[in-house]
Amino acid sequence: MIADLKPYPGYKESGIAWVPSLPSTWRTDRAKWLFTKMKRPVRSEDEVVTCFRDGMVTLRKNRRLRGFTEATVESGYQGIRKGDLVIHGMDAFAGAIGVSDSDGKGTPVYNVCQPRPGIIARYYAYAVREMSQSQWILALAKGIRERSTDFRFDMFGNQRMPIPPPSEQAAIVKFLDWTNGRLERTIRAKRKVIALLNEQKQAIIYRAVTRGLDPAAPLKPSAIPWLGDIPQHWEVKRAKQICAAIIDCKNRTPDMVVGGVFTVVRTTNVRHGKFNRIGSYSTDRRNYEIWTQRGAPRAGDIFFTREAPVGEACLVPDLENLCMGQRMMYFRPNTAVLDAEFLLHSIYGPVVRRYIEVEANGSTVGHLRLGQVSALPLLWCPIEEQRKIVAHIATESAPLDATIIRFEREIELLREYRTRLVADVVTGKLDVREAAAHLPELEPEFAGVPDSAEADETEEDLTEVDA
Repeated sequence: MIADLKPYPGYKESGIAWVPSLPSTWRTDRAKWLFTKMKRPVRSEDEVVTCFRDGMVTLRKNRRLRGFTEATVESGYQGIRKGDLVIHGMDAFAGAIGVSDSDGKGTPVYNVCQPRPGIIARYYAYAVREMSQSQWILALAKGIRERSTDFRFDMFGNQRMPIPPPSEQAAIVKFLDWTNGRLERTIRAKRKVIALLNEQKQAIIYRAVTRGLDPAAPLKPSAIPWLGDIPQHWEVKRAKQICAAIIDCKNRTPDMVVGGVFTVVRTTNVRHGKFNRIGSYSTDRRNYEIWTQRGAPRAGDIFFTREAPVGEACLVPDLENLCMGQRMMYFRPNTAVLDAEFLLHSIYGPVVRRYIEVEANGSTVGHLRLGQVSALPLLWCPIEEQRKIVAHIATESAPLDATIIRFEREIELLREYRTRLVADVVTGKLDVREAAAHLPELEPEFAGVPDSAEADETEEDLTEVDA
C-alpha cells in the first residue's frame, strides 16, 4: 500500500523555509492563529507530565520513575490537559514535541498549546517534529548553549505552518499512526532478539571473568558470599589499586560550539560496552582546555558513566580532541597489571554489577561518586591470563556480535525509512487520503506510538529539564 502512494495533483510555493512547496489545496498561516497558548493553574490532584525527546508526552510515572532532573520547587508549573500540543522550549530542537495523553502539570519551559477549531493537534505534533528533524528549530536558536535552545511560544507562534483541510489532517494522522505501529512492532521484535543475544554474550563474559578458562584450576572462597569460589591464584582488588588514573568530569557540560573541532562525549554515547558518536557535539579549544585540565581521555582508556545511566562503559575510541561532558569519567589502566578490555568486561561482570546496584540503591537518579567508582571491586588475575580471557570472549562472542550488528542495522534502516516517510506525508509530498480511508482503526497499544525510543530507555534523550 505504501509503495502505491503518489504525489498530490498540483503544488504551489509555500513561503515556508523548511518546506518550500505544498499541495495547491493547502493553506498556510502563522502558528499563533492555529493554537492558543495556555497558562492553566495547577490542581491539587495534578501529577507531573513529561515531554520526552521521542515525542511522547505522558505522566512521568507512565514511563519510568528514575533518571530525571527533579525540580526542588515547582515554581511556575502549569496545568496540562489531554490533547494539548506540548513543545519543550529548551529541547524542541531534539524532538521534544508531542500531544499529551494525560491531564497533569508541567514545568514552565513547556509551551502548552490548545488547538483552535479545525486544527488537529496530532498532525501538528508530526509537523513541528519535522521542523526539528530538518534542523529548522536549531537554526532559529543559533548560538544558544546545547540543551538550552529557546523555542518559546512567541518564536513558534511566528512560524508559518501548513494547513491541510481538517479531513486531510485526520487522514495523515491515521496513516502515520498506523504505519508507526507496524514499524514499531517490527523494531520491538528485533530488539527482543538483540536482548536475547546480549544475554548469551553476557553469560560468556560472566563465566570467563569469574572462573577463568581452566575448569580444573584449584578454587578458593572469594570472600564475596553470593559469588562463591574463584580460582586460587585470583585476587579481589579495587579499581584504584590497578589503574594509573581515574579521572572525573567537571560538574557541568561544555558549551556547544557549532563548527568546533573538539568533541564532547556524553553519557548518551556509551552503551552496552560500545561507543557511538551520535549524540556527541562539538566545542572550541577554550572549552576543551578547561574540561581536560585533569587529563584528556585517550585510546586505551575506559569511559564510564556515573549517572544517567550509572555503570555504562566502553573503550575510548581512537579519536583526537575528546573531552568529557557531565556525569562522565574514565579509567586509565596500569598496563603492566591490567588489560583495558579485561577491565571493560569486568565492569559488565557480576561483581561490579552487584556493587553498582548496592551503592546506587536509593538514589533518585542512580549515581556514583568518585570515591565509589575508585573503589569498584574487580576480580584480578595475571596480565597474560587476562589477555587469554579477552581473546576467548572475542572468539565466542563473534557470531553473536555479527548477528547483533545486522539487527541493529536493520533497525537503523527502519527508523530512517520512517523518518523519510513522515517527512513526505506531513509536508504533502505523498497523498495518503485514499490509503487512510481503507485502514482499520489502530489498536490502542500502538495509537500514538512515538518515534522509536531506545528499548532500554536510556539517556538524556529521555530526560527532561525542570528549569
